[in-house]
Amino acid sequence: MDPTQRLRDAAEKLALTLAQGGMQKATARVMTALLYTQQDSMTAADLCEQLSISTGAVSNAIKQLGQSGMIERVPAPGSRRDHYRFPQGAWASLMSQQNAMLGVMREAAREGLDAAGADSVTAVRLHEMQDFYHYMERELLPLIDRWRQQYGRT
Repeated sequence: MDPTQRLRDAAEKLALTLAQGGMQKATARVMTALLYTQQDSMTAADLCEQLSISTGAVSNAIKQLGQSGMIERVPAPGSRRDHYRFPQGAWASLMSQQNAMLGVMREAAREGLDAAGADSVTAVRLHEMQDFYHYMERELLPLIDRWRQQYGRT
């Protein structure tokens, strides 16, 4: 099997895993196609052709992935089409965005505790939730910063 086909197979395998984890299938396939491509960038038409999916599916995937920072639009001199690529730093950026969700979850636990009262069965569960998300929120950003420093990804 040639290297290009092996990369496409690996991309499809990861896309399937991401889809099983809740990501829309077309979005997962577009993301992994851009992650595994040997090209610097791809156009929407390239993605449609490679993945055999509709322009609408690619357009929706590009929109979702762009909003989360998992792909970026890049200039392509001499081309009138938009080009997309998987950006450097995407993983750390994604985890940094998750930090905001940790705060939302911690706040949800606090609101629940305010409503449930301190000595209820519900409060026991919500204290655990609040403690967990507070801990993760406190530890995640320094962890990402250490990763960036260690691997020179500032």
